[in-house]
Amino acid sequence: MEIEKPTWGWLEPFEKFGQLGDKNSDYKKVLYGDSITKYSTCTHAAHGMIYALDNTKVWDLYESRAAILMQMRFDGVLGFPGGLVDAGENPAAALNREMIEEINIDTSKHYFDDKDHLVSYLHEEKNLVLHFYTKKVNLTEFRNIERRNLEAKEYGIETFGIIRPPLFTMGDNLRGFPAFLSNQFAGNSKEELLLALCATNIMTKDEIDIAVEAMKKHVQSLQ
Repeated sequence: MEIEKPTWGWLEPFEKFGQLGDKNSDYKKVLYGDSITKYSTCTHAAHGMIYALDNTKVWDLYESRAAILMQMRFDGVLGFPGGLVDAGENPAAALNREMIEEINIDTSKHYFDDKDHLVSYLHEEKNLVLHFYTKKVNLTEFRNIERRNLEAKEYGIETFGIIRPPLFTMGDNLRGFPAFLSNQFAGNSKEELLLALCATNIMTKDEIDIAVEAMKKHVQSLQ
């Protein structure tokens, strides 16, 4: 049996946008207005974090804090639903389109608009602008969104399943959230997650900093 050779095929023009190994310093925050005008010739992408506050406890020990929807992507790394913005398309409209395709969201009930925008980034080397949005729903709505995912058009193609990040830290100060952060993330989606956790008051900056430091020590111990 002949071994299948890796190839990009028709994906080759888009390959650079998902290259692994980006550093935080590769991404520069830009104002949304500038991103649309000053960087209009760049390729744009939009991604969104759907979340619900959750005050339940895991095993009567750990505060859940919130349910957050992330996904295992086709390229084997973690990220948020979303994708490239078509020429002339509003980033929020593009995000809604991608949400329908990737997680089968019902946009008659839940949709992103400009007020949900949190931050935009420029990756100069890739000539890429990333727009990030957050959308708060209640926990019942969140669970319904999770259930609909299996019927999404791109399930098993672009997205290989949704996940909830554990937002608690266990007794060794590693397992749970710090260990989750040691996974491979698409682009700067880990930084987007951390920023959103702070912006939505799900976690404090101090809590995030402690988890990040624990993650870094864990990664270093494996080298």
